[in-house]
Amino acid sequence: MTEVVVQRVRTRYHWPPWQLNFWILIMLIGSGTILGINAWFVTVQNQLLVGIPWYFPYWITTSALAILFILAMLWLISQRQLLPGIVIMGSFILFVLWIVGLIVFSIELWGPNGVSSNCNLYVDGSKSSGANVNTLAWLEQSSICQSWEAAWAFELVGVVFLLWMMILSYQVYQNN
Repeated sequence: MTEVVVQRVRTRYHWPPWQLNFWILIMLIGSGTILGINAWFVTVQNQLLVGIPWYFPYWITTSALAILFILAMLWLISQRQLLPGIVIMGSFILFVLWIVGLIVFSIELWGPNGVSSNCNLYVDGSKSSGANVNTLAWLEQSSICQSWEAAWAFELVGVVFLLWMMILSYQVYQNN
């Protein structure tokens, strides 16, 4: 009779700490900002009693998923079990979601009848000052225009960073 001994070998992947921490920080900031801006847009739409475009809840959901993915990554890091395959798969799924949202948001912002052309015409073209209702309305409109641009910028950065994380994860996998 022969005896078979099975040994488990745990593979350790060496993640570059500065790059990983920087990626986590930027993605948390970006996802939180996008979530907050789009939640505020939904609140404004409700206050105005107008319909809510589908891409506002889409971005709320997508950015919340990104935050949950990052929290899962942090938990896996604390357990020393962060695998490149998990990060590649999660980053790819988020990359697809973010690129779709970025394209739609870009069309709504920069399109022919987009928010940017309205901002240029109605907000940037007519500044208001003084302690009156018109100035408060102009400040709110200006804030909405700047929020659109900030959300778009964070979406673009998020797409680039998700692509970067897929590449970094592959490098970590290859270096092992």
